[in-house]
Amino acid sequence: MAGHSKFKNIMHRKGAQDKKRSNLFSKLSREITVAAKMGAADVDMNPRLRLAVNNAKGQSMPKDNIQRAIDKASGGDEENYEELRYEGYGPGGSAIIVEALTDNRNRTATAVRTAFAKNGGNLGTEGSVAHGFERLGYIEYSAEAGGEDKVLEAAMEAGAEDIQSGKDGHEIWTASDDLHQVASDLEKALGEPETVKLAWKPNLTVDLDEKDAVILLKLIDQLDDDDDVQTVWGNYEISDEVMDKLDAE
Repeated sequence: MAGHSKFKNIMHRKGAQDKKRSNLFSKLSREITVAAKMGAADVDMNPRLRLAVNNAKGQSMPKDNIQRAIDKASGGDEENYEELRYEGYGPGGSAIIVEALTDNRNRTATAVRTAFAKNGGNLGTEGSVAHGFERLGYIEYSAEAGGEDKVLEAAMEAGAEDIQSGKDGHEIWTASDDLHQVASDLEKALGEPETVKLAWKPNLTVDLDEKDAVILLKLIDQLDDDDDVQTVWGNYEISDEVMDKLDAE
């Protein structure tokens, strides 16, 4: 239950969304509102809402923004968001899963299809790539949370299934049904995590060269820029050498 991973490249470069803080806050708010609508407006009674709030805190979203998003649900917000999943193929044979929350599925479908088409990919049917992923719980801590041994011990005590540590931090995986409990136990031992969410973890990854990596990252940036898109997952691996070249450009 230990190991090292370059999973940071699977989720796109660290900090890429930090440049789009208002866009990120909008997405976090939407998830909080939807979670509060689907259950109680109390984080202790609503696991999905607790996860959404924890994610917002991990991204330094102000408490007032979080409370407004919760109040929006209980205040009879007329917007009804639908959860959608899109699956497709990107450059280099990579597989991509896009999760969205939208009040207009036609608008979102068009935007996602266009992003794939313009960036060396093509949109597939539902189930076309999901079979190559596992639906798991994902918890992320920064390196400041502690060394690998400390985090490994805490993760084992909390009942996590796997941990991957590296210089950028720690990624902890759980069964999807165990995510809420494991995250709560880890918070007592390590403090608040940076990320707590349900994730798509690839069973196998594909290595991309510099040319394909450039195109793929443009695809992910375009998807991330869409307000309806909540998360983008992929099975691609980009070596540190290639990433260093791209970051230097």
